[in-house]
Amino acid sequence: MTTVKRRRSPRGSGDQLRDEILDAATELLLESGQVKAVSIRSVSQRVGVTPPSIYLHFADKDALLDAVCGGYFERLDAVMQQVADEQPTTIDRLRAQGLAYVRFARQNPELYRIAMMSEGRPGSDVDLALNTAAFVHMRDSVQALMDEESFPQGDVTAAALGLWTVAHGTASLLISRPYLPFGDPEEFADRVLSAACLGGMVRGLGGLDVTPQDLVDRLKGL
Repeated sequence: MTTVKRRRSPRGSGDQLRDEILDAATELLLESGQVKAVSIRSVSQRVGVTPPSIYLHFADKDALLDAVCGGYFERLDAVMQQVADEQPTTIDRLRAQGLAYVRFARQNPELYRIAMMSEGRPGSDVDLALNTAAFVHMRDSVQALMDEESFPQGDVTAAALGLWTVAHGTASLLISRPYLPFGDPEEFADRVLSAACLGGMVRGLGGLDVTPQDLVDRLKGL
């Protein structure tokens, strides 16, 4: 690969170079679909700088990939918020957030694999993004349902994690096993996420101590 010559950046432009490094690493991932295509050398060649310039911003390849995935979750949050703002009710907002999550993961499968389907390291940019962006907004939707008394009262973070698990499991299977007989992936994801949201609401009507059979009996009696 030929190194692209890059003009020396003016003083104070470190943030610009960092952004260029992240863009280059992201492009290499999306173009190749493989993590191994991203190395400090390949990124430095893409940007037109020497490898030591990369190390001024990122300690190693793992730190660089963490930052790439952190940016992924920032974009994911923007998408989830956009669809949520278009919904008329809280439950519609939560369902739309989950569906946007699955859709975005399917549109960016390699980035999703790195961010959510590989071993994580506490304190990484990925964890920070989850705790401050997309997950927080989904948790806010769950809290709003609790405030409306439409969802079981309790630990809002644990409840949101439960719904996040449904979205993640759906996205992961659609990405890693696309040949399974899901039917239309969008419709499949919608059914699964709608069932999870509505199931939580139904359980909320019955109370935390109600059993599944109790709910079945009550629904039959309606």
